[in-house]
Amino acid sequence: QVQLVESGGGLVQAGGSLRLSCAASGRTFSMYAMGWFRQAPGKEREFVAAINWNGGSTYYSDSVKGRFTISRDNAKGTVYLQMNSLKPEDTAVYYCSMDRNTIATTQGRGAYWGKGTLVTISS
Repeated sequence: QVQLVESGGGLVQAGGSLRLSCAASGRTFSMYAMGWFRQAPGKEREFVAAINWNGGSTYYSDSVKGRFTISRDNAKGTVYLQMNSLKPEDTAVYYCSMDRNTIATTQGRGAYWGKGTLVTISS
């Protein structure tokens, strides 16, 4: 029994910021790697960011590097995605993923997925 619930999505203007959250329940959270993916209309799901179980290693796609920051709070069972300098091309449904294997998470092969939260950036 594992459930991931994303929150924090919404509508913001280009150049603004949003902070997404993903809360895990049903299983032990601390030993799992976490990742964020996004999917825009008519496009395939793409990797955004990932973080290993203790937060010591992070991974980012080139398109968000320097603008987005992934972090986690194991005590709260939550992973975050701080998104700054947002662009219209960041518009997508953002999904949270979890897996014991960090690399599997970065490759979109996570064992568990949330239902997504919509982020819309206006120009």
